[in-house]
Amino acid sequence: MKKTRQNKVIEIIEEYDVETQEELANYLKQAGFQVTQATVSRDIRELKLTKAPTGGGKQKYVALRQDDRRLEDKYIRALKDGLTSMDVAQHILVVRTVSGMAMAAAAAIDAMKLKEVVGCIAGDDTIMIAVRTSEDAQALMRTIHSLEEG
Repeated sequence: MKKTRQNKVIEIIEEYDVETQEELANYLKQAGFQVTQATVSRDIRELKLTKAPTGGGKQKYVALRQDDRRLEDKYIRALKDGLTSMDVAQHILVVRTVSGMAMAAAAAIDAMKLKEVVGCIAGDDTIMIAVRTSEDAQALMRTIHSLEEG
């Protein structure tokens, strides 16, 4: 059921410009899936969906393709384009982005599989990155800054 639903999610976002979780849930319900907002949110995270601009200030969900050889460059570009500031709070690195870019930047950080990162939580313009130690948080901030400068 989960695999079937997640395959349908990919079909939906490839066919329609889906901007919100609510829209995605509605499309899934029309397709016969009984879903909650929590289920849709979990599917988005597991499928590593992110948002991409569609023009006119709107965005849509897109799937990151793991077989794309230029993926690393795209991740770095997502960080460079979206990052506005960073600060450390003990074992958490808080990253601020341009509005609407946090999910893309968090997906980029997750996909880079940096050893310091335990996990990311993204909102609209803020990412909270859990790291193992406060020293790792500082090191991660330096790593992200170096990507931004490079």
